[in-house]
Amino acid sequence: MYTLMVADDHPLFRDAISAVITTGLPNSRLLEAASLAQALALAEENQELDLLLLDLSLPDAEDLSGLQALRQRFPSLAVAIVSAQQERRLVLEAITMGAVGYIPKSTPRKALLAAIGQILEGQVYLPPDIMRQPPEPAVPSPDSLLRQRLTCLTAKQLDVLSCMTTGASNKLIARELNIAETTVKTHVSAILRKLDATSRVQAIVMVAEADLSGYLRQRHQDEDSRQNPEKQ
Repeated sequence: MYTLMVADDHPLFRDAISAVITTGLPNSRLLEAASLAQALALAEENQELDLLLLDLSLPDAEDLSGLQALRQRFPSLAVAIVSAQQERRLVLEAITMGAVGYIPKSTPRKALLAAIGQILEGQVYLPPDIMRQPPEPAVPSPDSLLRQRLTCLTAKQLDVLSCMTTGASNKLIARELNIAETTVKTHVSAILRKLDATSRVQAIVMVAEADLSGYLRQRHQDEDSRQNPEKQ
């Protein structure tokens, strides 16, 4: 049985989350908080808490300050953001600060339940639609060290990495690339090693603000040029 908490000052949204969890995770226990202070108190009283779903618009917290407070007070507690804000930069900042997921409030019920399930299984959830958005123009291109590390990845590993940056789970990546899930796990391990990343999240953050799609296009063009020199 899972114990979850939703921290949101809107009763209607808490009711909606409760309905999703009751239907999809019928044996779970759900706690509700209308403020950061209440969430902190409930987390203190319920050490068995498996996941806290945190809104960014609580009356006593601003932006990611609530996440920061929870991470400082309960560093091992899994906290996922559930917010109406959908800026790519905010998603990446939340993950960098230790959030285990970022779920937009516009997420359909079925996808919301799948996201919560993915997080409870120990995976990080990132909203695919947001992560597929291009980086902001002001973001610099990857530095030479990252480019050097990317050149060490095989074509298939780059495909897996591209899927990882959208927040896809190993199962979804396997389905997308038509390969076995065990093969995906092998590729992910190799990617982390070659990028010198200590975790899947770190690897995602490392390349999220880089123009990975542009690097892939350039690499494909270079390979095509080597294979078909007559086109030059």
